[in-house]
Amino acid sequence: MATAAELDAPTDPLAAFRSEARDWLAANLPKALAHKDGGLSALEGPHDPTPDEAAWTKAMGDKGWGVPTWPAAYGGGGLSRAEARVLQEEMARIGAWNPIGGMGVMMFGPTLLEYGTEDQKQEHIPRIARNEVRWCQGYSEPGAGSDLASLQMFAEDKGDHYLVNGQKTWTSGGQWADKCFALVRTDKTKKHEGISFLLIDMTSPGVEVKPIRLISGSSPFCETFFTDVKVPKDNLVGREGEGWTIGKRLLQHERSSLSGGGGSAGRMLAGKPLSQVAKEYRGTDAEGRLSDADLRMRLIRHEMDTRAFMLTLRRAALEAKSNSGPSAATSIMKNVGARIIQDRAELGVEIMGMAGLGWEGEGFSEAELAQTRTWLWGKAVSIYGGSSEIQNNIVAKRILGMLDHQ
Repeated sequence: MATAAELDAPTDPLAAFRSEARDWLAANLPKALAHKDGGLSALEGPHDPTPDEAAWTKAMGDKGWGVPTWPAAYGGGGLSRAEARVLQEEMARIGAWNPIGGMGVMMFGPTLLEYGTEDQKQEHIPRIARNEVRWCQGYSEPGAGSDLASLQMFAEDKGDHYLVNGQKTWTSGGQWADKCFALVRTDKTKKHEGISFLLIDMTSPGVEVKPIRLISGSSPFCETFFTDVKVPKDNLVGREGEGWTIGKRLLQHERSSLSGGGGSAGRMLAGKPLSQVAKEYRGTDAEGRLSDADLRMRLIRHEMDTRAFMLTLRRAALEAKSNSGPSAATSIMKNVGARIIQDRAELGVEIMGMAGLGWEGEGFSEAELAQTRTWLWGKAVSIYGGSSEIQNNIVAKRILGMLDHQ
């Protein structure tokens, strides 16, 4: 017969880890940072961290919990998927945010873990896990956007190194990055099979970065020029000619992140509910409902779509943590997320009216000016990371099984 102590014992198999996570977070999260979004984005410039931010980043990096499911041997948390979910729940409970992020985490790291050599993993993964290095992506070129396989940046074999010449464009965060993972051509006689995956130090002689100013007023993207840049052969990931395969795998991770809570959708769908904003700007009727019935219905539909999308993302994220990783279904999520983000921005401007179209000046609040820039920025969401048309092609071919007809 069970004793009283045994009957009172927790039945949750993860109870011990939950207790450990709760105690560690309570001891290490500075109280001033609770419920403050401070995650690193590749599209945001570096800033001098406060003492609290620096301490929190170091604590999470040393613990490996910024990348909880990455192997402990490379500086990750070494947690199971179930333990990672518990950690996420406990962080959300006290308003703790993950200070470890950027392209190294959401795109390059997972790809290197799959395709890199042991030496490459030991060199790069721990520094990503501790947030010590910023990565950027060298994919698109002026003549190779949607048809990425037409890229021409050439890496000439010089024996113990490559000599790289060419240009990349739309290099996200290139002006702030330490390293670049790039697709380069190593064989001009083949299209897809002539592409390789190369790691380039952005401080190398011959690398020049020119930021591109967008209509939103920010300059998160760059033109990047490479002139006789020497790259060691050890910086080749995989084999020569395997870059297209590796590059496509990385894009799956990118699309997963862009549509997920830590990427564009999560950031741009966060904040005050639009229904609350609408009541402040449009007023309510005698029953406390939004006065504009048509707008009320469209807001309800938008909030339903958003809620369903975020729940689907949570399920997809759990599935992606399996051995198979993200799938072509990320193309669906990327397109849906882009539509919802743009719908929210359009609704926000409509709700605020002229106040939602301000660029600068004392006649606008900080939130109103942010709404204008968010609306303009959102126009790019259906383009970067692979345009909506490209995602539709992927869905048609790889999910629906539709083939090109001659």
